[in-house]
Amino acid sequence: MADLRRTGLYDLHLELGAKMVPFAGYEMPVQYPAGVMKEHLHCRAAAGLFDVGHMGQVILRPLSGDVADAALALERLVPMDLLALKEGRQRYAFFTNDAGGLLDDLMVARWDDHLFVVVNAACKAADIAHMEAALSDAVAVEPVTDRGLLALQGPGAEAALEALAPGVAAMRFMDVASFGSAFGTLWVSRSGYTGEDGFEISVEEAHTEPLARALLEREGAAPIGLGARDSLRLEAGLCLYGSDIDATTTPVEAALLWAMQKARRAGGARAGGYPGADVILSQLETGPARLRVGLLPEGRAPMRAGTEVFAEESGGAAIGHVTSGAYGPSIEAPMSMGYVAAAHAGIGTRLYGEVRGRRMPVLVAEMPFRPATYKR
Repeated sequence: MADLRRTGLYDLHLELGAKMVPFAGYEMPVQYPAGVMKEHLHCRAAAGLFDVGHMGQVILRPLSGDVADAALALERLVPMDLLALKEGRQRYAFFTNDAGGLLDDLMVARWDDHLFVVVNAACKAADIAHMEAALSDAVAVEPVTDRGLLALQGPGAEAALEALAPGVAAMRFMDVASFGSAFGTLWVSRSGYTGEDGFEISVEEAHTEPLARALLEREGAAPIGLGARDSLRLEAGLCLYGSDIDATTTPVEAALLWAMQKARRAGGARAGGYPGADVILSQLETGPARLRVGLLPEGRAPMRAGTEVFAEESGGAAIGHVTSGAYGPSIEAPMSMGYVAAAHAGIGTRLYGEVRGRRMPVLVAEMPFRPATYKR
């Protein structure tokens, strides 16, 4: 792992006994001594601290000085209504390509004089180049390279962070705000990737480890690795870029229409105007050939990524495949998501996943598999 990068919490991970693995070009903790199952359940019951310092943080500063101009500029690349995004609020978004595929998914926050964007680690260099190429006439694209990023998730997250940054308890889901603290100025969003209430915290690099240690000293807080992060997000029905969505999947196929506001759809005030709009709007009208769905295997064995899915117990061609699969500790059952032909995507449809040469029954199910607990 000599060529891999490290976040500012690398030494702390080793001190805590983490097992480190390569992930998106970084050495990252996949689990701590407690193990993935206990970490997952701890996050659901108390508070879990995640190192997400590998993610990309970017400021989009409008050249005109008007943040609305930055919002309109970014709308060239995403099918979201960013002009309507209010100051102090955040929105899920995704970059599309000319074929309507997804280049990455991201979070966009509106501050008083700029937009703040968080992108996936594996895509951040390409995303920054993409924004620079398309938006440089309207915004200055400023990668943030001197701040760490933490996620604190679970029912105990509010009390733990409130003790160190008074005022965060008043935030609601998808709010963003800045807080002074003993660890410098914190940029906080009430959001996360687990389906739990919680926060993502951008912190000055020099204060990242001290803040992490202070949070871990709070009652009920524990470090959580990538293994539990994956099972938590899968229970929450959330996509992993590169697995469940990629440049070959459209947002219509990926069942992400909830993220596309009316203003950017056919008949809306600013319909189209982003890469692949013709493909996406056509699929919205006629329906896609395939859809991302939740899948609940019968029995105890998970159906992992790559498992082919069939409509019949024997014979016939595959009608889909699994993109993510794991055992769900909170639901005490295996769970998967994947793509199937639209004709077979109805909730409750019985399908078959081929595991080690045998076709095993699986039901199309609603997601999330476990209801979210966001603070609205």
